[in-house]
Amino acid sequence: MAVTRAEVCVAACADLFAGDGEILASPMGLVPSLGARLARLTAEPDLLLSDGEAYLLTPEGKIEGWLPYRKVFDVVAHGTRHVVMGANQLDKFGNQNISAIGDHRKPSRQLLGFRGAPGNTANHKTSYWIPRHSKRVLVDAVDVVSGVGYDKYAGPFHHIHRVVTNLAVFDFDTPDRRMRLVSVHPDVDIQEVYDQTGFELPEYEEPSITRQPTEQELDLIRTVLDPDGKREREVRV
Repeated sequence: MAVTRAEVCVAACADLFAGDGEILASPMGLVPSLGARLARLTAEPDLLLSDGEAYLLTPEGKIEGWLPYRKVFDVVAHGTRHVVMGANQLDKFGNQNISAIGDHRKPSRQLLGFRGAPGNTANHKTSYWIPRHSKRVLVDAVDVVSGVGYDKYAGPFHHIHRVVTNLAVFDFDTPDRRMRLVSVHPDVDIQEVYDQTGFELPEYEEPSITRQPTEQELDLIRTVLDPDGKREREVRV
């Protein structure tokens, strides 16, 4: 069976946690969750995985510790966490919007609200997962800043790490901290990435091809982490 785009995205999300060690991984969404669990089973065995309420879990879902929700705020404040959030809008400097579309005083669409995004981006490493890469999501400037980007000062612990979409992987390692293209997923035309991005991407080094999962990782994804194949319904090709 050929490697699917969804499985490439799971491996790319696992790579977000490379080198993190013993911190709390807080992935939001199915593919980032599969990525965090995959990282725990392979390169990052010290990662802590929470059920979001009271327990720490093994990648297979067994309880291995206790972390009540109120204690998560202590973890956030100490910076020992890496969250992977979604975004209704994400701009070229990494500002995230999950609050509202349009003027915040009278929005055309009300969304989740600010939630924990300001504290996340100010206190610890933050990455983003965008399952449907489009100009509606990757915009020149967000309508409302929920998570803080690199064009605003968010304190000494501000760290937006990477962005994974269904088309490519991005980081902010540019002189002005604008988002740049790091790799394009296999079988994705690079022009599609440019066409579906609502701002101009800086041209530095030629982007690479996102790695495919290893045989071990594929086996874990398909037989242990997601045997029902739910990942395929989250990633649009």
